[in-house]
Amino acid sequence: MDRYAIVGHPVAHSKSPDIQNRFAELTGQALAYERLELPLGGFLPGIEAARAGGLRGGNVTVPFKLDAYRWVQHHSERARLAQAVNTFWFEADGVHGDNTDGVGLVRDITRNAGVALKGARVLLVGAGGAGAGALGPLLAQGPRELVLSNRTVERAQELAGRHADWARRHGAQLTACGLMDVAGRFDVVVNATAASLQGAEPPLPASAIGAGTLVVDMMYGPKAEPFAQWARSHGATVRDGLGMLVEQAAEAFFLWRAVRPQTAPVQERLRRQLQASGGG
Repeated sequence: MDRYAIVGHPVAHSKSPDIQNRFAELTGQALAYERLELPLGGFLPGIEAARAGGLRGGNVTVPFKLDAYRWVQHHSERARLAQAVNTFWFEADGVHGDNTDGVGLVRDITRNAGVALKGARVLLVGAGGAGAGALGPLLAQGPRELVLSNRTVERAQELAGRHADWARRHGAQLTACGLMDVAGRFDVVVNATAASLQGAEPPLPASAIGAGTLVVDMMYGPKAEPFAQWARSHGATVRDGLGMLVEQAAEAFFLWRAVRPQTAPVQERLRRQLQASGGG
């Protein structure tokens, strides 16, 4: 059986093995997906040891996505824009890397939620790793305007500058601002910050959302609920990050196996498990 793994520190909580092994069952692919926890500062020796031991590829989670970007020899355009890698695989010419987070988010919004991004006014909150992975694929959908807001404005400006040509290529107006400098109401709001996890105040003014706004929090489960409740109280429709998690995993599976698994049954199964455990 071909071996794949989720690489990070920690990884005991990761749902990726449940998702990828279920994809393998549904598609009849002979693979086993496991957890590989590496020590902080030990990404390169750990991943090379796993490679020598027969690992075929895998996913990378915190805190190693930047390490993976530096390690990978062949980057997809998505990975170059994000400057982070969350999916890797080995071929005869070396290590290949991609970033599937953003395309997973886009597919959850456009396919699962049925909300078009083309021509929409979109707010992306957070210019860290999660926001960097999301920005390129969101712009590729051709929104009329995308505003990138972040607590540190300079970081948002740097990320927006890196995507300026990409935005122009897709006919999108891209601007950057501080968290509370957001003006006007948006069709789609994506929270890529850890505000939910930290129990912090909502990372945007209430005037940014209302009836007809789709709000997506990249978190899922109990940690996403405070922000979700706040957004609902202001009239928004809310999705958590579970759909994105499954969709980005499906894109990784396709990159490894050239087979695209169905995501709906896996997402439904995870949702039932969360509800049974009191987590959503």
